[in-house]
Amino acid sequence: MRIGEVARHAGVTIKAVRYYESLGLVSAQRLGNGYRDYDDRAVRLVREVHALGALGIKAEQTRPFLDCLVSGNAEGDDCPASLETYRTAITDMSARIADLTERRDALIELLAKASDRAEPLCDLTPTHNLQEIR
Repeated sequence: MRIGEVARHAGVTIKAVRYYESLGLVSAQRLGNGYRDYDDRAVRLVREVHALGALGIKAEQTRPFLDCLVSGNAEGDDCPASLETYRTAITDMSARIADLTERRDALIELLAKASDRAEPLCDLTPTHNLQEIR
C-alpha cells in the first residue's frame, strides 16, 4: 500500500509516516517507479507509535513496543522491554510535573508578595488614549 493509504488508515500525516521511516520504525519496499510500498502491518506499527506519542513517549523510544508487535504479540506492551519504557516515561513525566509545580508555586508566591504591597512600585494603567499619542 502507498504512503498516503498508510497515513490515512493510521490517522496520521504522510510526513509522520516518513519521519517514522527515517527512524527505522517502519519500512517499505520501493517499487520500480520509486514509490514506497508498505505491507499491512505498517498501519498497526504507525498507529502504535502515534498512540504512544500522544501519551508522551517519543517516537525514538517506541522500538520495544514495535519489536513486541512484530514478534507476534497481540499488544505492543506484552513484552518486558515495553514495560520498562513505560516506567521510564512515568519517571520522566513525574520529574517534569515536579519541576512545573515548583515553578508555579514560585510564581504564586511572587504574585502574592507583589499584590500585598501597600503601594505598587509603578502604575501600569494606561493614561493616554492611543488616538491621542498619534
